[in-house]
Amino acid sequence: MNYFPKYDGNIHPDEWINDIQKYFSFWSNDIGLKILDVAILLVDTAIKLPSEINDLDELRDALKKDITFTVFKDSNRRKLQTLKYISEKDGGNTLKFLSDFRKLCYNSEINNIEVQKEFFYNALNNYHHFLTEFYKRMNNINSMDELIKEFDEIVMDESKIIRNGSTIALRNVDTGKYLTSIEDLNYTTGSKKQLVFTGDSKFDPNALWYIYDISQSIKQDNYIFTKSDIKFQHKISGRSLGICYYYQNQYVYHKSPTSNHTEVSCENDNEINWKLIHSRMENNQGYLKSNDVVNISIKKSYDINGPIQDGQVEFLRNHDIQFTIGNDIFQEVVCHSEILGGIDKWCIELVKKP
Repeated sequence: MNYFPKYDGNIHPDEWINDIQKYFSFWSNDIGLKILDVAILLVDTAIKLPSEINDLDELRDALKKDITFTVFKDSNRRKLQTLKYISEKDGGNTLKFLSDFRKLCYNSEINNIEVQKEFFYNALNNYHHFLTEFYKRMNNINSMDELIKEFDEIVMDESKIIRNGSTIALRNVDTGKYLTSIEDLNYTTGSKKQLVFTGDSKFDPNALWYIYDISQSIKQDNYIFTKSDIKFQHKISGRSLGICYYYQNQYVYHKSPTSNHTEVSCENDNEINWKLIHSRMENNQGYLKSNDVVNISIKKSYDINGPIQDGQVEFLRNHDIQFTIGNDIFQEVVCHSEILGGIDKWCIELVKKP
């Protein structure tokens, strides 16, 4: 009977008896012992049992009346009080956390869902996003299964939030093409700086961009909000997406190669502060998330004499108009101040977290 689990007070009586029944069903039992006899033999001798026990339910009750079970429950309750959630971003394991939480509630016999929700809320360890989202859902949670389901949805939703320094791709909703630039491939007109166009695949390394909240340090990975001032930095070249560059002591806006809208280029002395306008009215606390659809705008803050207060706001657009450099054909990306349409909508796709 070495493979039968003994009972010494370090397991819940219900769980232990379930294990005994499971093991007993596989045991050949050549000596004809009854399951109750086997179970009583496996109880630690330090635990005093009544002289007469007639079935497993009576054994279960006797084990629960022993002081070791009170200590067992109290110990698990203290563990529950100190349990803290660590987000997956910080190296935590959500599945293990949920498993541990449910097991500790079971072991300490905390079955009231309201009490369970209170312990769970306290375990969220000052993660503002998780605390806020769980609090919003608490009143609609009526069981442990619902609690776990709701928190799993919160974690999944959080994983889509774009953080400062994330690698993204920008897909034009109407054309389906991706914002792209190639290091040191320059316009032959206008600024003659590094050109911007749209390509066919986000898997093209030239279509990858770092996204930064300008108010944050680039080393941080805090959430980005849709109201933030945004910088898009081309991953390969390290140059930033913009519309203006400083040339011979003047700020200059150039015309795009074909349509004569405002030229968009990559250069570190460009005007690079972009704004995002979310396409949905509801905005999930304003967090920017993967697959959000936005209009991307920029304000012209200079004229030939320097900074101005009320510059024109223009929007990033991709249309079917093309231009050529040598034998290569490119699809134009511009900024404009015309009426907005589908060609002005961009889907932000998260490629890699920082």
